[in-house]
Amino acid sequence: MNKIKLEKPTSGSQLVLETLKNLGVEIIFGYPGGAMLPLYDAIHGFEGIQHILARHEQGATHEAEGYAKSSGKVGVVVVTSGPGATNAVTGIADAYLDSVPLLVFTGQVGRQSIGKDAFQEADTVGITAPITKYNYQIRDTADIPRIVTEAYYLAQTGRPGPVEIDLPKDVSTLEVTEINDPTLNLPHYSPTETANNHQLNELLTKLSVSKRPVIIAGGGINYSDSVSEFREFVEKYQIPVVSTLLGLGTLPIDHELQLGMAGMHGSYAANMALVKADYIINFGSRFDDRVVSNPLKFAENAVVAHIDIDASELGKIVKTDIPIHSDLKDALTKLLDFPKVDTDFTDWVQLVTENKKKVPFAYEAPQDEIRPQEAIELIGKYTDGNSIIVTDVGQHQMWAAQYYPYKNARQLITSGGMGTMGFGIPAAIGAKLANPDKNVIVFVGDGGFQMTNQELALLNGYGIAIKVVLINNHSLGMVRQWQESFYEERRSQSVFDAEPNFQLLAEAYGIKHLKLENPKTLAEDLKIITKDEPMLIEIVISKSEHVLPMIPAGLHNDEMIGLTFTEDREVDNA
Repeated sequence: MNKIKLEKPTSGSQLVLETLKNLGVEIIFGYPGGAMLPLYDAIHGFEGIQHILARHEQGATHEAEGYAKSSGKVGVVVVTSGPGATNAVTGIADAYLDSVPLLVFTGQVGRQSIGKDAFQEADTVGITAPITKYNYQIRDTADIPRIVTEAYYLAQTGRPGPVEIDLPKDVSTLEVTEINDPTLNLPHYSPTETANNHQLNELLTKLSVSKRPVIIAGGGINYSDSVSEFREFVEKYQIPVVSTLLGLGTLPIDHELQLGMAGMHGSYAANMALVKADYIINFGSRFDDRVVSNPLKFAENAVVAHIDIDASELGKIVKTDIPIHSDLKDALTKLLDFPKVDTDFTDWVQLVTENKKKVPFAYEAPQDEIRPQEAIELIGKYTDGNSIIVTDVGQHQMWAAQYYPYKNARQLITSGGMGTMGFGIPAAIGAKLANPDKNVIVFVGDGGFQMTNQELALLNGYGIAIKVVLINNHSLGMVRQWQESFYEERRSQSVFDAEPNFQLLAEAYGIKHLKLENPKTLAEDLKIITKDEPMLIEIVISKSEHVLPMIPAGLHNDEMIGLTFTEDREVDNA
């Protein structure tokens, strides 16, 4: 390996920071500790990279996720060894399932102490191996620029994901006068797969003979930066679209071909379109079990085409007739360049879009208690559907998916695959730092709020004007809903009999706060949501509210419960 001479002796910690700066990193989220003191000493006075001091390592990783999900950039995290690293595991796993590009530096004891149960030692490489795209333990200070450059590249190319670098304390302390050549050399890594023209022709040929096609819009449309190509393809062929949770916003909710979110808490129109379709084209979704609850019955009478950057996803859940291993942007660009095939889906589009009117998302008018659905609708109205929406996990997450009028790419920042409670507040902080000129609103339940609310300390400390909308039902709402629906109403450990005064908590953190309990004044009260300052808006709702409609686990997409039919309309289930 070629060596490059340095102008002066440079420590491993300085090499880490200089390499990150050269790669374009502007923000690091982290929390110091003993094994990382050399790096934090180098951070002191280092110009060009802002360090955000989280209040918990899980918070740091979720902040980096929010930053990465909303911007498309790599989120960078720095935590110490042992408990610092293990506290970060939840966020790393969350990023892995949602294909979020993270670069996570974990401190490690000195090389001579590794494997000897030293103070704050943990086998971080072994722990994170199943939940990272790749991981390293740096054993030679001269290798730092090469490994950091390589890891950064791996995190953001191909199917994005977290990459972990374990940094022994003595490696970061040692000064070197030369480094190993950091030029990328990954001969067996092929991140940019290009679409096969024969398969793309087959996709269009099947489309030309289809009568009832549906497109599944997944998060991969965002990750591949192919929203404009995707929308052009949809418009060109006039194909109805159903979105996954992470695909919301890739086609505006008010678009005539958008049927809404599919799956467990999706719309009737979206789920029935999947059931009745004779051709399903999946763009960048992994057919997860929240969309495909019963794989044996899914697409029984449909041809399935699936384009994905990760070959392992093709045919993994659903039998796929046309598997296309490709970068989605490349595939869509080529599909748009092909001569247009003759299609006419007018009758089909009319049928599936009429279902939106026949069976809309609906809720009872508020009387004595605020309806969370109405609150989210009002916030959507006041923000004109343009805010970046972040959610924690639970009932509020599904209401936000159902009732906010998404318009834009990378607009909904949420924990999809892992369903991580505690994600919301720190992720919103990261999203706001990535998009300082945009309105960022986070919906959170009282359960998830109590997991990571310490991150509220960052709002005034760094001037981060997020709006926290706390939907308070005094319970673990989604857990309670399942217990009430499937466990004979045994609410085992899912109801909070005593909770802190969240208003006083906001007061302690020095942010504006208000508590809303009156449905008659809700519309006026919520106008504050447009103000550009950090705040906590606590909305007290019923303790018995359910998210509906719903597909019980294991049932097919047409076996929905809790549907609300409009008057004088018949629903065609044929």
